[in-house]
Parts: sequence; structure tokens; C-alpha cells
Amino acid sequence: MAKNQFRMLRSALAGVEAVEAATHHSFSRHTHEQFGIGLVSSGAQKSLSGRGMVEAAAGDIITVNPNEVHDGAPIGAGRSWRMLYFDPVIVASLSRDIDGGAGRQEIPHPVIRNGAIAARFEMLFGAVTGGGSDGLLSEQLLLQLVADVMWERGDRHERPPVPASIRAARDLIDDNPLAAVSLADLATESGLSRFQVLRGFAKATGLTPHAYLLQARIHRARRLIAQGTPLADAAFASGFADQSHMTRVFVRKYGLSPRLYAGAFL
Repeated sequence: MAKNQFRMLRSALAGVEAVEAATHHSFSRHTHEQFGIGLVSSGAQKSLSGRGMVEAAAGDIITVNPNEVHDGAPIGAGRSWRMLYFDPVIVASLSRDIDGGAGRQEIPHPVIRNGAIAARFEMLFGAVTGGGSDGLLSEQLLLQLVADVMWERGDRHERPPVPASIRAARDLIDDNPLAAVSLADLATESGLSRFQVLRGFAKATGLTPHAYLLQARIHRARRLIAQGTPLADAAFASGFADQSHMTRVFVRKYGLSPRLYAGAFL
């Protein structure tokens, strides 16, 4: 890949998205609705995760949980990586199957240094994006990779729980991200003052209320685009002023344009 390039690849598995990137781009804080498992191919990066600041270099597996706030900046000139994003229902089902019970809800490590897991990821990425039809191979590789990252040994890094007052404010946004919401609305819902909810929201979620609202809207736009909704319609239905506004937010969060993202579903 050329430097500073993002590619959304066609995926052979429903509920799985594949992205390839080579860039010096620094990402602002954002979230994904999916689980993300990837491999740094070259270079290195530092990033905030829900478990603190971490660094990852070539050969490292990188992970992110649904709605976990993170960012990313290169260490040096740039870095490249490949990522697979999984709908939560897929990982939940596999986790229950692996554990024989409730299953784990989160991947415990934001960075994993394990050559065998990296090799398994490479095989799965190739199976998902190679256009082949070997469903059994993809299924077994996916099951093993989820088992690898969910039960990797080492010190676990737990995300602190979100206070009930902040959950109430967060839920107000999640329940209707198209609504115009004010700090006064969030304060009333949480039982806090406007300053307390602003400070508490950023501490608990990693995002200000406004940034969280934009993130909720871009998640909605992503889902609509994946379903084939025209970009202008997706922008309007997600609460953006226009398609250009949606595009700016989409690129800032994910590094690629909505049009490139939509191309993987044609």
C-alpha cells in the first residue's frame, strides 16, 4: 500500500469488516460499535485505550472493545496495520461457545505480543478478504482467534465502571442521538450540576457530551451506509447538517471517507 492510504476490503463473512491502512494520521478520540482485532504490519504507534496508554509495534496484535474510547498516533514516520471488526453478537456467541457459559464480555488486553496469534490473524484476514469460499477454514480460524485474544494470559486490565448518574446522561444521548440535547438536559437526567455532568462525563467515557453525541450520530450513519443508504440520505437521517459535515466527522474518526466505506458493500 502507498503511504497515507486506507482501504475498506470486501469481506466474505457477514458481520465482519476488513480495513487495511498505511498512514501517519493521528486519530482523535473515538469509538467503534464492534470488537476490533488487528495486526501492526510496520512502524509503531501509541494510543489511549480504556485500559490506559499503550504502545504497539510491528508484529503486535491490537484490540478494541465496543464503545471503548481510543485514539492513535504514530511513533516515528508512520505505521501500517490490518484490522478486522466484528459485530458484538458474533463475538458474544463465540465467547459463550468457548467458555461453555456466559462468556467474557471484553477483550482484556489492548496489545498482545504473541507470534502464534499474529500468524493466526494473518490467516484469518487472508481467508476473509481473499474471495475464497472455504467456510470451514474461516470458521475455525475465527473461533480460535477469539479464544486467543479473550483468554490470553497476563495481567488483565479492567475498565472502571461508569457511575449510575453518568450512565443516565449517556443513555439520554444513546436513546435518541438525533435530538438536540443541552447540558441542562443531561444535568437533569443525571441529578448533577451542569459542571459536574461535564466533568464526570469526560472522566467516565473519555469524551465530552458533544463529542459523544457526534460519535453516536456517526455510528448511526455507518450502519445506514452499510445497508446501502445514499450518503446524503444517511447524513440527514443521522442528524448531520449535510453530507460534507458527515464526511468530515467520518474521516476524522475512521481515516477513510464514507464513499470508500460504502464501496465495500456494493
